[in-house]
Amino acid sequence: MFNNQAKFITSATKLEECPPPGLPEVCFAGRSNVGKSSLINTLLNKKNLARTSNVPGKTQQMNYYQIGDVCYFVDLPGYGYAKVPKKERDRWGKSIRDYLLDREPLKLILQVVDVRHDPSQLDEDFFYWMAMNEKPFAVVLSKSDKISRNKVNQSKAKVRRIMKEMNIEVPILPYSSSSREGTEDIKSLIKEFVTES
Repeated sequence: MFNNQAKFITSATKLEECPPPGLPEVCFAGRSNVGKSSLINTLLNKKNLARTSNVPGKTQQMNYYQIGDVCYFVDLPGYGYAKVPKKERDRWGKSIRDYLLDREPLKLILQVVDVRHDPSQLDEDFFYWMAMNEKPFAVVLSKSDKISRNKVNQSKAKVRRIMKEMNIEVPILPYSSSSREGTEDIKSLIKEFVTES
């Protein structure tokens, strides 16, 4: 499925602006500047399809990328960036909640967390919120090439402990856009959720 032609389709600021339901959807969530767009580009083997930026808070809409006739990837606005005006953050928050709760074609949420740092309170809140709302999700630990293998394993174990305390069990996948570590595991997970629909 990842060899299909991938293209940008549209940006939506609210649920009503999303494409008509049809293809299954996989969305990418996480804090601003954590590497969601880079992950999309790496999975699709496209250098600049999803818009990456060194400026946190750059993605301000739900960006839709169509993968052939197989599925959509949806790049969500990052959460938790303080320099974005509160009114704007609140609007993103409502749009994202509406999307995650009510978007029928949504099959899988990939929450991206920077492996170099402990999950923030916002990350943990999001873990819990998704579990309480019975949303299918996995955690992708990005930038795994930036630290040692031992540190990556420690970070993964810490996330697993946090999850266990919440009584949550989901896949936790280290990943690097530079070395492409974890890419095949993430692709396999996506295929599992997309093809079962």
